[in-house]
Amino acid sequence: MASNRPAPEAPFVPSQRSDESFGYGSYRTDEGPWEEWNPTTESIRPVRGRHRVSKQRGGGLARSSTVLGVGVIAAVGAGGMASAQSGKPPVAITMPDLPLISDDSVDEAPETSATPLSSVGMITTDTEQGAADAGEALRARIMAQAEQQQDQVDTKAAEAAAAAAEKAAAEAAAEAEKEAEAKAAAAKEKAEQEAREKAEAERLAALAKQYALPTSSYTITSTFGQAGSLWSSGYHTGLDFAAPTGTLIKAVHSGTITSAGWDGSYGYKTVLTLEDGTEIWYAHQSSISVSVGQKVTTGDVIGRVGATGNVTGAHLHMEVHPEGSSSGIDPLAWLRSKGLNP
Repeated sequence: MASNRPAPEAPFVPSQRSDESFGYGSYRTDEGPWEEWNPTTESIRPVRGRHRVSKQRGGGLARSSTVLGVGVIAAVGAGGMASAQSGKPPVAITMPDLPLISDDSVDEAPETSATPLSSVGMITTDTEQGAADAGEALRARIMAQAEQQQDQVDTKAAEAAAAAAEKAAAEAAAEAEKEAEAKAAAAKEKAEQEAREKAEAERLAALAKQYALPTSSYTITSTFGQAGSLWSSGYHTGLDFAAPTGTLIKAVHSGTITSAGWDGSYGYKTVLTLEDGTEIWYAHQSSISVSVGQKVTTGDVIGRVGATGNVTGAHLHMEVHPEGSSSGIDPLAWLRSKGLNP
């Protein structure tokens, strides 16, 4: 360092007194004449005091300036990015006030701002915009998750509905098949029944040609098994055809006359024995037209209606005795089994 040149001698100039210890542009009369001052090592030693900026250790001022410069560049960059993204005009960057460094804080580390350098220069609007963008992103992610979950629920519901529909369709198909089988069985049964009925009708028609009713112009007055005091057994043992006296009596089927004549309460009675051994009894006749041993065919006249024996009026009493048994069966049912309808 070059030494300072000698200061010129200051003349003593009396001036007005001032209350200031030191003033600019004025002189103190109580101060002596100015002397020449040459700086020496002792005179240039820094006076320790509160108002003097202390020397920074290890290049602290340079380091602080570098950090500050980096912060300013980062702030400017952040402001520019925010302006580019949001389309807003660049914002002003304000520099924080730096505190004075005294000699008392030489050994202390310089204070740093608690605010990150990345947020230097950001204003409240930009912060709110960033928070809004983050919230919008979170909302979008939540909505996407909700839609995904809803899609899963809808998929499961659709699969369940499809399974239920498939099950219902299978059940309906099984039920339809069962109904079809039942209808087919019923139709088959009906067809078989119709076939049986047709066959029976044909058989009866064929038999009807072989059998005949015992008389004509008649009225059924008493049936087989009917109870009453009029019959000695307590019930009616045959079938009564009420008709006028003299009405013709015919052979119901081909056979042989095995009895003909008077038989007590039966009056005049004729017995016709068929080829299968069944006996047909004709009672209460007014007259007999055949004799024992005579062979007759279906429809041949064997006598006439009368009122002989135990009777209340003219009628033909007919009995049927299978294989010559003493007890008879219902003549009406037997005639119908031969295709006849009395």
